[in-house]
Amino acid sequence: MPPTGGKRYLTSTAVFFSEVIKLAVSLTVALYEVSKTAPPSVPATSLLLSLTAAVFSGDSWKLAIPAGLYTLANSLQYIALSNLQAATFQVSYQLQLIVSSIFGLVLLKRTISPRKWALMLLLLLGVGLAQIPNGSLDENALEHAASHFDFPRSLEEWKSVKLNGGNLHKRSATYEGIQEDLLTATPQLNAAVGLLAAIAACGASGVAGVYFEKVLKDSVKATSLWIRNVQLAIYSIFPALFIGVVFLDGEKIATGGLFDGYNWVVWSTILVQAVGGITASFCTGCAYADSTNVASATSIVVTTVASVWLFEFEPTLSFLIGTFAVLVATYLSDNPNSGSVQVKRQVLRPPPIRIERFDKDSKSAEASPSSSPNEISIKLPSTPFLSDAGISTSRPTSPGHARIGNSRTGGGGFFK
Repeated sequence: MPPTGGKRYLTSTAVFFSEVIKLAVSLTVALYEVSKTAPPSVPATSLLLSLTAAVFSGDSWKLAIPAGLYTLANSLQYIALSNLQAATFQVSYQLQLIVSSIFGLVLLKRTISPRKWALMLLLLLGVGLAQIPNGSLDENALEHAASHFDFPRSLEEWKSVKLNGGNLHKRSATYEGIQEDLLTATPQLNAAVGLLAAIAACGASGVAGVYFEKVLKDSVKATSLWIRNVQLAIYSIFPALFIGVVFLDGEKIATGGLFDGYNWVVWSTILVQAVGGITASFCTGCAYADSTNVASATSIVVTTVASVWLFEFEPTLSFLIGTFAVLVATYLSDNPNSGSVQVKRQVLRPPPIRIERFDKDSKSAEASPSSSPNEISIKLPSTPFLSDAGISTSRPTSPGHARIGNSRTGGGGFFK
């Protein structure tokens, strides 16, 4: 789209506002969960204190690592999408499956079957085919040469520049100004930079996802995923604000403002990124691997169709073959070990223990009617004073010593 006010939005501010929206939504839902378990008479300050204790207690500090990696991945996604077609980026971003599998092998001690290695190789091949440039070498060379603008040396050149770039400003009278304005109006795509940014984003996002899953599994105390989202958003805001907004783009923000170049499309993108980041945390783990793969394959198809409709994207034969290979690898890339683990757990589970008490003759060899051969029955001893061996006297019998003459005489006495 044409830039708003002659300027485009800054990527660092978009990432920062996305984390702010995540924090606002997660805090609201987490506070609602805390309020459900509290009595109605509890004041709001106590609820906030309880929520603060839940957020910053335990192993919350461990989420600083995946939070920083997610922030880096979001920033790299904007750079990759600024230099790649949307469909090409979506296909390339499936390399995240390879990163997640490799780091799952290292951190979570998973096993990768030969079938999955073959699927990852097919995924690499498909991404490589999708990256083959569209057009001949001469056309690509002309497009690369057109990205370097020169200062107009005649009145005719100046008029043509003004006609082609309608969003030029007063500072365009200098060499640096006109080149920056023309690049803002008609940005050029750099496939090499876009591919490197996409690969780096896959690496950061894949490592963050595996590490987040490891934190959830190693956590001793069960914590709500909304609390985890609050922790991720809090730890993500700091690098997004201080590194991105203040350090990298602080001078531009001081000159043009924080919302310079924003329009409804930018805000919609930020909102979709925030909602996607929240919902992705609920699909962490092997149990949701199949659903995640189906969703990723669907996103490739939708993005390709939308790119053809919105951006007049012309898919080549190599792109279609590569996309089909990526779709097959993504759809079939499941976790075959999950089923075997569940079966193994069921086999190794010990039989239930039944604790029963029988106040009857200890010499009786009859089994309890409720017992089964697969159950372990523990019989508790009855009171010693109620046994047959101790009926003849008030003193308890000695263990292991047989008593003689426990019966009474004909006269009713105990002695002969």
